[in-house]
Amino acid sequence: MRFSSLLLVLLVSAAASLAQPTVSNGGVLNGASFDKSGVGVTPGSLVSIFGSNLASANAQASSIPLSVSLGNVSVTFNGVSAPMLGTFPMASGPNVDQLNVQLPWELTGATVQVVVTNNGTKGPAQNVTLAPVSPGIFSIPPGGGQAIAINSDGSLAAPAGSIPGVATRPAKIGDSGGLMILATGLGPVDSSIADGANSLDKLRHTTTTPTVLIGNVPAQVVFSGLTPQFVGVNQVNVAIPAGTPTGNQVPIQIQMGGQTSSANVTIAVSQ
Repeated sequence: MRFSSLLLVLLVSAAASLAQPTVSNGGVLNGASFDKSGVGVTPGSLVSIFGSNLASANAQASSIPLSVSLGNVSVTFNGVSAPMLGTFPMASGPNVDQLNVQLPWELTGATVQVVVTNNGTKGPAQNVTLAPVSPGIFSIPPGGGQAIAINSDGSLAAPAGSIPGVATRPAKIGDSGGLMILATGLGPVDSSIADGANSLDKLRHTTTTPTVLIGNVPAQVVFSGLTPQFVGVNQVNVAIPAGTPTGNQVPIQIQMGGQTSSANVTIAVSQ
């Protein structure tokens, strides 16, 4: 290789390593719904951060409590370190990287500033709107599709045989075991918990009980709180009442604090 060509390669490599991580405007979204309406994100919840040069390699957390550094990437909100779940360069297309983190519980106010540091290079601060609640139901794909709603036998409330390798069956009206919905953004809980920790030590309830609509029919909420094993994930257990519509794509929504999650998230329901 000629000296000039080698120099060019070295210069390009150095420039790439020093490229500033940049969070997209409005690029911090509810980690379940990817809601872009601008309602904001909620302390304690899981969020996804989108932008450029946010990460150099795929990495996923392998232990709990979560670390505040993963794959040489760290994130702060108003200077508070965020527990990291995953880093995914070019996860959503060319030059669009994704980070999955927990928004620290202790954040307050209407807005905070997020800063990403990648391989020692700190990016510019980007404003993020906070909301007391911002309900989002996990689904496949995120933001619309099959809800992560689990029947009492551990199967997903989806049409039978609809997902290869996954046990599925419609949720049944009046099933005594009920339905467990996984979500995030349901706000404060009745007992404090450390950032990055799960809730295996005790049962934690949300301080506000949400309304759950299945085909626009209110379901009976049996429990609303943190799921024991997952960091930043809410669990809502409901009983499906008589009069609930049936079908393979019945909308399921969480309503609280004047916010309603997407009607594009669905479950299968049968008699």
